[in-house]
Amino acid sequence: MIENKLKRLLKSGGTAVGTMVCDTRTPGIAQALAVVGFDFFILDTEHGSYSLETISDMMVMARLAGITPIVRVPDHEYPFIARTMDAGALGIMIPRIHTRAQVEQVISYVKYPPVGRRGMNNARTNTDYRTVKTAEYADRANEETMIIAQIETKDAVEDIDAIVNLPGVDATLMGPTDLSMSLGVRDPLHPLVDEYTQRTLDAATRAGKAAGTHVPDLARLKSWRDKGMRLLLYNYDFGLIMSGGAAAVKELKPR
Repeated sequence: MIENKLKRLLKSGGTAVGTMVCDTRTPGIAQALAVVGFDFFILDTEHGSYSLETISDMMVMARLAGITPIVRVPDHEYPFIARTMDAGALGIMIPRIHTRAQVEQVISYVKYPPVGRRGMNNARTNTDYRTVKTAEYADRANEETMIIAQIETKDAVEDIDAIVNLPGVDATLMGPTDLSMSLGVRDPLHPLVDEYTQRTLDAATRAGKAAGTHVPDLARLKSWRDKGMRLLLYNYDFGLIMSGGAAAVKELKPR
């Protein structure tokens, strides 16, 4: 099994930069993101309309290109998680967390026995079609696969120390928009969202885990980086295209 470069980078204290892929369906997006220097991308299957076949194609290209592919699964159920891992994802991001118990269940679905209870599949995308010994592969997969807890509810923040200290949780990533809805302020820029984000960052730091957030504003993302966030998710695929295109049109059209 290939090395999870994102997991290694964060464990060593480094900072990782990625983006969300929400609408692009060509596997070439993985190679393009790798070429420009992104460390990882998160394929959004919670809100994106991706089939399992497309997920698998994206994972294959990402693994070949050397960029770490993470998938945001649509739900916490076993089939969504296990099939995504078998398709070649090097980790998952768990949305809509409320409790430590939910995260414990997901960890058991991601990891092979004796750590978890994921069903064994050792001859497809997740092994790069290489012949592997079952026990060696299970141990290596348990070490290399990554779990990011997406913190986007008031309940999750209020239980954050219990969540981030779980063995198997590698990082947290804030969902400011849904968090603002959960807090009743319905504005991701509201000071209360920043307060809860800081609480999550502080808890992750105490636990020795990386924390991050997902925003389309570079200045805001840099501000959180300067406060200690190391998992930086900037914008999304069409957002990058549209912002780049808008800047070009503004420069090229006659004034």
